[in-house]
Amino acid sequence: SNSMKTFALSILFVVLASIASAQSVILGFGYSDFSAGNGEDSATFALEFQGAPIFGGKNVAGGLAASAVLDAEGDAFVGVGLYGTVDLGQAWFLEGSVMPGYYSDGTSENDLGGNLQFRTLLAVGRTLASGNRLSVAVTHKSNASLDDDNPGVNTLLLRWHRPF
Repeated sequence: SNSMKTFALSILFVVLASIASAQSVILGFGYSDFSAGNGEDSATFALEFQGAPIFGGKNVAGGLAASAVLDAEGDAFVGVGLYGTVDLGQAWFLEGSVMPGYYSDGTSENDLGGNLQFRTLLAVGRTLASGNRLSVAVTHKSNASLDDDNPGVNTLLLRWHRPF
């Protein structure tokens, strides 16, 4: 359908634009839990690109990021927004982000009330000796009650960060 072609082209554009300016690529694997009782929970894959920091200081930094998320039920999300990190010392860090984006349900049970969804993320992680990072993240997607129906979905991810 035309909407799926538009969706696929949008993902491709966001991914290509993000790769061009990426400072970090993050791969995540986890599990999504849909708040609606009839939701189909499933394994989830996430790909994120974070650009070079455009604000911050000694222990705090942030910038632009893009993310694409796909689960085993065929539900897909692509978003662009802001991320921030806080250096906690001893190689530990906190990360947060907010991304508005486009959501498409792969199964009607996972309808989140509309295509415009907001993804928030909170993660804690550790920088490895190689410079790569590992983190555990919790994300939440919802339409912020912009639509009449707003069931939301929570995802737990184990993430591997590769800086450039």
